[in-house]
Amino acid sequence: MATRTRRPERREEPLSRERIVEAAIELLDTAGEGGLTFRALAERLATGPGAIYWHVTGKDELLNAATDAVVADTMSADTTATTPQEAIRTLALGVFDAIDVHPWIGSQISRTPSQSPMLRVFEHLGRQVQALGVPHTAQFTAASALLNYILGVGGQNAANARGVRPGTNRTEFLDAAATAWENLDPDEYAFTRDVADQLRDHDDRTEFLAGIDLVLTGITALHEPTGPAPS
Repeated sequence: MATRTRRPERREEPLSRERIVEAAIELLDTAGEGGLTFRALAERLATGPGAIYWHVTGKDELLNAATDAVVADTMSADTTATTPQEAIRTLALGVFDAIDVHPWIGSQISRTPSQSPMLRVFEHLGRQVQALGVPHTAQFTAASALLNYILGVGGQNAANARGVRPGTNRTEFLDAAATAWENLDPDEYAFTRDVADQLRDHDDRTEFLAGIDLVLTGITALHEPTGPAPS
């Protein structure tokens, strides 16, 4: 009696653009940008590459869609009952944490300044800058300063994390780095040696928010309305 060949298991859910993007994010998180290929994605989705091309035209579009999906999720926090400063801190920390969890989005946001992932962040920051009462002529500069700080620090933090070998204890790593700073040439690196202990004990998220507050303090101080001079 002939043995019947078992057919490959079929997907239980229909293929959609949303499912493709979701699978791409999972693949990017585990294998990085270099591991995102349509062949690997097709295997994960139990389909053929042609079916994926029906929904996205290529890797660039897929990367942009995956980045936009992650960024859009960070924009979902309700900030209607908060001050503009609190809303900016919430938004900034959301992006910082998203880059920490998905390191690949840092470079993607910076790579596509005219497309929706970065524009989502810029738009939300800009609305809060307006709510702060910043004059129209200074709003672009204020929102850009905040955006550049968020992406710069978030991206650098993700790069630092990638440079640490898996399984490395963070406390031991920072202690070793701080010790190296303390042993630098005292004439050439006087300041760096002086703050080495702060490197040893710092918390990335706390330092990030402290930087946001510094930027906000500068923005509000520059654009606070001035009353009439005392007589």
